[in-house]
Amino acid sequence: MKFLHKNKIQKKHKSIRKKIKGNLNRPRLYVFRSHQHIYAQIINDENHNVITSSSTLEPIVRNQNFGCSTCKAAEIVGKILADKCKKQNINKVVFDRGGRPYHGRIKALAESARENGLIF
Repeated sequence: MKFLHKNKIQKKHKSIRKKIKGNLNRPRLYVFRSHQHIYAQIINDENHNVITSSSTLEPIVRNQNFGCSTCKAAEIVGKILADKCKKQNINKVVFDRGGRPYHGRIKALAESARENGLIF
């Protein structure tokens, strides 16, 4: 059952990626969610490189008392990512939620990034 669900999400993300492209002016904000962690990357699809990234594996998030798989941890990851983007003069991004619904941890990360200066 787990394999079928994962395969369904991968197919959905593949079809979405045909439409969503990031460039140097508007890179792509890709969010990957696992059971225990959440990862966010700013990607330039023209050069196929990661500009900056943030995740719940960073010491700032891991040392908190609420764990890494909560909405609060996702909010902190969004804030850290927005701060890293400001340092590199990135204001506008294209949001790629990876075929997942806009709910829970993904929504918390996105709203936190918006509150801290990213536009999408």
